[in-house]
Amino acid sequence: MGPKFKWVLNHMPEDEDKNLQIMSLENVAKARAFHKSFPQYSVTPLADLKGMAEHLGLGGLYVKDESYRFGLNAFKVLGGSFAIARYIAEQTGRDVSDCDFNYLTSEQLEKDFGHATFFTATDGNHGRGVAWAAKRLHQKAVVHMPRGSTKTRYDNIAKEGAQVTIEDLNYDDCVRLAAKEAENTEHGVIVQDTAWDGYTKIPSWIMQGYSTMASEAADQLRQLEINRPTHVFVQAGVGSLASSMVGFFTNLFPSNPPKFIIMEAGAAACLYKSAKAADGEPRIVTGDLQTIMAGLACGEPNTIGWDILRNHADAFISCPDWVSARGMRMLAAPVKGDPAVTSGESGAVGMGVVSSLMTDPAYKDLRDALEIGSDSQALLFSTEGDTDPVRYREIVWDGAWESIKDAK
Repeated sequence: MGPKFKWVLNHMPEDEDKNLQIMSLENVAKARAFHKSFPQYSVTPLADLKGMAEHLGLGGLYVKDESYRFGLNAFKVLGGSFAIARYIAEQTGRDVSDCDFNYLTSEQLEKDFGHATFFTATDGNHGRGVAWAAKRLHQKAVVHMPRGSTKTRYDNIAKEGAQVTIEDLNYDDCVRLAAKEAENTEHGVIVQDTAWDGYTKIPSWIMQGYSTMASEAADQLRQLEINRPTHVFVQAGVGSLASSMVGFFTNLFPSNPPKFIIMEAGAAACLYKSAKAADGEPRIVTGDLQTIMAGLACGEPNTIGWDILRNHADAFISCPDWVSARGMRMLAAPVKGDPAVTSGESGAVGMGVVSSLMTDPAYKDLRDALEIGSDSQALLFSTEGDTDPVRYREIVWDGAWESIKDAK
């Protein structure tokens, strides 16, 4: 195998946990009702990998497949669209439950709100989601991408009618650029899933938007007669998705929450680094953040999300790129009888982690600490499909980022 993934259990002191209520079941229900109002809405599949579960020694293994989300091949649109709706609701003095798709695309909205320009930074999926939502709601979008962004991802955003650039900056610096431009633009709004001092409302709304994915998955598990997952594996960039999933399931099962395992790209493992320091303070990773997991290449934690994770996550894992590549191949070529899942670099890291965790003796201590085994029901989120088809084929067809070194 390539270098091992690194892990640390959560030994951080808890605080008053004031951000958990952002992910209240009431807020989650409002987000889901909003998404349901879109004509493009349908529940994305939950792949039940029975054969793989048996192969790995698990009771069950379920993968939420976001490659079907609104035809955009990734989950991110859930956050951006709901944040735009909540912003418009606030500006027009309405509750978000009165700001459904019909109202947001009506002539009445023109009178009540007019137009705004939504600015964002993205490595691809979030910007595409914001651009898509802005276009459907007759608003403008400006999207900045970090250096190294691929032409495919750029073109997908441009196709939605947004003004898009690739900057010679890393992701976190792109966020600062977008925020500054929004500040200097009349009716400019920054829609970013990372929070900082004085910027917490919109990131919390984005986190609520992401919860539609978890809420659907909880319903789908019940349909399979699984009352609750015992282990939830969720990947993290700034930690907004991770804290959204952790917050939702903690509120859904307050007396018996699942165990939560947070996974990051090794090149941008700011949450792992923060957990390792164990004092509860978030740490920052700087530099180029080069990884195939472009969607996870973020070096500065979302401060609200971090607060939920420090109180409720069980373990943090820092993953070399081969972990994700291996997960992509396993999901694409499953055990016979299981459905195949087309999962991109940022979507498949959970599969790579679970397969190594369950089969490599090097991780026995982590297995024991997480009490994961033949009675466990594990839930993973494949957050994107082949959003970069060329890279996807290089990995899945051509074996790039091999997971097992040739025997010499």
